[in-house]
Amino acid sequence: MMELRQIVRLWQQGDAAVLVTLVRAEGSSYRRPGARLLLGARGEHAGTISGGCLETEVVRKAAWLVREGAVVERYSTMFDDTADVPFGLGCGGVVDLLLEPADTPECGALMSALEQAVAGEEATVLTWLPHEGRGLARAVFSATGDVNFASVGLTETELAEARTRLLRQSWVESAAEEIFVERIAAPQRLFVLGAGDDAKPMVSMGALLGWNVTVMDGRAHLARSERFPEAERVLAVSSTSAEVQGIRSEDAVVLMTHSYEQDRELLAALLPLRPRYLGLLGARHRSSLLLSEVAATLGRTVASCCEQIYAPVGLDLGGDGPEAIALAVIAEVQACCMGKLGTSLRLSAEDVARHVSEGGGSRYLQAHCAMDVA
Repeated sequence: MMELRQIVRLWQQGDAAVLVTLVRAEGSSYRRPGARLLLGARGEHAGTISGGCLETEVVRKAAWLVREGAVVERYSTMFDDTADVPFGLGCGGVVDLLLEPADTPECGALMSALEQAVAGEEATVLTWLPHEGRGLARAVFSATGDVNFASVGLTETELAEARTRLLRQSWVESAAEEIFVERIAAPQRLFVLGAGDDAKPMVSMGALLGWNVTVMDGRAHLARSERFPEAERVLAVSSTSAEVQGIRSEDAVVLMTHSYEQDRELLAALLPLRPRYLGLLGARHRSSLLLSEVAATLGRTVASCCEQIYAPVGLDLGGDGPEAIALAVIAEVQACCMGKLGTSLRLSAEDVARHVSEGGGSRYLQAHCAMDVA
């Protein structure tokens, strides 16, 4: 997602020359279809379409290749020690790259969709690749299926077929040899609830991935934008505020207020919202007591609450300190949101019962923390 932001920034400077998009890959490939490289008129560029083995050649030839319009070029990344330019050197695949001049309505429509994606509006783009004497054509559909753009010359039949394809496609892929279908997704939204010093590396790492990061805390003296310059928003809020209630099912949330009372109140507000990722910072015994109390408050089983919560938060990567913890948490959020999560240390209902039993069912008595609400 950081690449997306960089490409959009270069486009907004107003002197883009050629847009390169990876539209097909066979065999091993460092990047997947949908990867992009935007070239500026003065040689600057943003984005990548390989691990570095193709960029130099593509940048050198791009302007010449699109002198008569958009083209699809095939590059082999198989190692060949007899070639002048041995592309790949370890990639071992074949990729098709769409190169298109930046000064066309089609490129403008695609870049507009990318700009809107950065702002949180998703779209689906269908590109009829140039072949057999026909030039590139494109249609851009909003998240609700409305046509935001259609190339001159696209027939109603083609647009109707495109809508049918939309019902079957859900991610970046080639729908057919002549059509490239991709979903332009908005950046992942990450909500960090807690503005202590340990939240700073969490925010920095999320922003480095290109996520939209929001920091929330009830302590106004901590929830200040100058403490988190990389966050999209820094808000002083209560657990029942509109901002908290606006968290959606596709969002990620890390709860780290360092206050047992705040965590309990926020957790009760967040569980019904069912965010994609909900992590709770704290020791297993503390988290177990929190879960048991919140489950009782909501009239739910502990097991159903455990299914929604990652606690202890983060993957077991080892290390200590705010940066190591932030890395473990951000890695778990990334894995969860990409559907790649493996073994987790999250609590089970049996863990909660054991910890609560070992503590005699007593309320968590937290040692004084300077970050706690007075």
